[in-house]
Amino acid sequence: MGPVNLPVTRLFMEEIILECRKKNITRVDILGFEFEMGLFPNVVERGRIVKVSKDAHGIVSREVLTRQWTDWIDYWAVDFDFESKREIIRVKNEETGEWEERWTGDYIFENEWQSFRTKKDRSLELKSVFHECAPGRRKLAVKVVDIFGNDTMTIVEVAVRGT
Repeated sequence: MGPVNLPVTRLFMEEIILECRKKNITRVDILGFEFEMGLFPNVVERGRIVKVSKDAHGIVSREVLTRQWTDWIDYWAVDFDFESKREIIRVKNEETGEWEERWTGDYIFENEWQSFRTKKDRSLELKSVFHECAPGRRKLAVKVVDIFGNDTMTIVEVAVRGT
């Protein structure tokens, strides 16, 4: 929609809806960022984010929030055996009217280890704990949430050797 330092406003959303109605567009995807209350980020040189705040006496302070790549991460988690739990849904069979369970073809992420920041503790562990795995091939899933609330997941196939 635009620069990451400009929030998507209600007025802007209403303009998009009016435009869609006018052009008979029935579906629209809007990418916007939500910021924590009181956090107005400004993207400055070298891709850093700076929190600008003013105290009761009118004194403005600047705090660099992103000094290194790990500062962009708010939370991350690991599923050590991603394909261990199939995603099953219940659907009504059109012919019989009975409810059936069906596999969607996807798997459920099971959070087996995580590290996240809190307001009081801004540290983040960068190595997971040791996790014993049976020998063989498996898929690990790593989920990461950044400081804007965007999440992504990557799946890595690994081979675990026996001892």
